[in-house]
Amino acid sequence: MKALLGLLLAGCFPAFAQTDDNLKINKTQVIGSHNSYKQAIDPALFAAFSKKDSASASSLDYEHIPVTAQLHLGLRNLEIDLYPDEKGGKYANPKGLEIVAGQKPYDPQGKMKEPGFKILHVPNLDFRSHYFTLADCLDDLKAWSEAHPNHTPVYITLEVKGKIADGNGTDGIVANDFDKLDKELLAHLGKAHILTPDMVKGKYETLESAVFHDNWPTLKEAKGKFVFVLDDSGSKRDMYIDGHPSLTGRIMFANALPGTPEAAFLIRNNAKSPEIPDLVKKGYLIRTRADSDTREARRNDKTTFEAACKSGAQIITTDYYQKSTHFKSDYSISFEGDTYFRKNPLY
Repeated sequence: MKALLGLLLAGCFPAFAQTDDNLKINKTQVIGSHNSYKQAIDPALFAAFSKKDSASASSLDYEHIPVTAQLHLGLRNLEIDLYPDEKGGKYANPKGLEIVAGQKPYDPQGKMKEPGFKILHVPNLDFRSHYFTLADCLDDLKAWSEAHPNHTPVYITLEVKGKIADGNGTDGIVANDFDKLDKELLAHLGKAHILTPDMVKGKYETLESAVFHDNWPTLKEAKGKFVFVLDDSGSKRDMYIDGHPSLTGRIMFANALPGTPEAAFLIRNNAKSPEIPDLVKKGYLIRTRADSDTREARRNDKTTFEAACKSGAQIITTDYYQKSTHFKSDYSISFEGDTYFRKNPLY
């Protein structure tokens, strides 16, 4: 007990004590959270919503502990949904607050009135978050990282929510939003805390070529860093890549198509997909899911998680690294010994 306490006080993580620092990051496997920022829908609003749509309500019936508490447990992936809000106030008055009385106060400090990227799940319904703004979240991540400078890399997928502007005056996402996002990540974390595509590409002709040549850094080289991934496809992904071949100069990796110069980090939500092991062996980093919409947790069904583990996908997300406090179930996700990090079984 004294030895364990000493490790904790020193900012160490017992689960990682025997990790080989020379292991490449693509040869590890980690567990992280999905919608990592999410707080529960207020009980009064949830009850009203459940009466109208019990199935949809059931899928949203979960929440997470604070982000830095997740990291201290050993989780090494976070997922954050972002809504651009250039002028501020766009999401400051969710309609859900008007549906039923007796809900707890929302945003007493007026953070949602400030300009910048906002963090929430579903506007007007599932809007409660541990962070109102991306800026505040990044500041806490930097503080946590600097308090634990030897931590293994933390993967963070960012999804930019909203429709693409149509060019006819319709409000929506434009290319400049992605430039602003890169700048915000740099401004609040600093280059020293971020592993960028340029670092992986190195001297290779393309980012994908570097991946095929196993040019991912070792754990030692990636310690204390965050790896950001744009979890978008289609037009949004194309906007981010445009003008940045192989993601040159970009801060985030992209969920690019295999066979393209930008392909390095792929999102594959179906853990049972037979393509995942082959993609892993080619050198890509893969993120998949152990559960979704509370289904597996309610059935205490770990078959998807088991498939994810066997697939070799380096990042496995879950809503249940701890048991649910919303319904009775023994379902929770971890590797052997209640850890969230291990050597990749395909290597």
